[in-house]
Amino acid sequence: MINAPSRRVLLTAGLALPALWSGRAALAQGGKPARLIVPYPPGGITDLVARRVADALGRRQGRAILVDNRPGAGGNLAAELAARAAPDGDTLYMAFAGTHAMNVSLYPRLNYDPVKDFTPIGLLIESPLALTVHPSVPANDLATLTAYAKAHPEALAFGSSGNGGASHRALELYKAAAGVEILHVPYRGAAASNTDLLSGKIQGMFDTLITALPNIQSGAVRALAVTGRQRSALLPDVPTMAEAGLPGYLFVTWLGLLTPAGLPDARRDALNADLRAVMADPAMKQWCAENGLEPTPSSPQEFAEYMAAETERFGRFVRETGMRVE
Repeated sequence: MINAPSRRVLLTAGLALPALWSGRAALAQGGKPARLIVPYPPGGITDLVARRVADALGRRQGRAILVDNRPGAGGNLAAELAARAAPDGDTLYMAFAGTHAMNVSLYPRLNYDPVKDFTPIGLLIESPLALTVHPSVPANDLATLTAYAKAHPEALAFGSSGNGGASHRALELYKAAAGVEILHVPYRGAAASNTDLLSGKIQGMFDTLITALPNIQSGAVRALAVTGRQRSALLPDVPTMAEAGLPGYLFVTWLGLLTPAGLPDARRDALNADLRAVMADPAMKQWCAENGLEPTPSSPQEFAEYMAAETERFGRFVRETGMRVE
């Protein structure tokens, strides 16, 4: 969780209000539409959060912010497109750990630099995942699932939203911690993976709560555990992975906002202020709570440091586990 700003920081921010105002006026561009590039197709957490934020941020700035879904290559296609755009405040990018923490270690070559080609604006949310399985899987808890997977190597297939995505990373962490062999089946987004999970073509998936909850509540899938630090208020009877038998297992996914590198500081700071206001709005907080999301607003510098720490952590994880693109 990002620490609250100190009194000195608040006073300094107050002195900077004229610069923020001029930056916000520049961002508005007389109502010129902006676009928010999203590295996944419609229907998953990245798209759903992007649309909610784009709507609220656009209303605050007095302009339309259009969501531009560009899935493919673990998010790399969207990131490259955003990196090549003009740094004028009219192109935003919905960053996630794949394109801005893991892919630099997972792929042999990227056509963008996750650090040099982007200007951090702010962190948006963190979210745990739920370990969900099809009702045909003979396991009602994590211990039984692990025992079954050990007795039947690669008999289970788990889907993901794509290579390097949250559901892929959470699966690999489980495989390494539990010592099991489960096939990874990457899809172009969580919606496609869930379709095959519901039909029984695949047996399981680590899914974000925002997309998993309807299927769990309807009984279409079974939730065995959640990956966060504590149980979710939305699934109070479902244990954490640590409680269920894997001490030390912890996984949360995150989303944040970037622009192409070179955005003037005044525009960056104005955009960050607007983003903080959007995430602090009671309606946004309620929507996040209803969907298992934790708002985590930050400064641009805090977000840069957060991504650097995630890059180091996931780089170490890829090296230790031998995780690869399927």
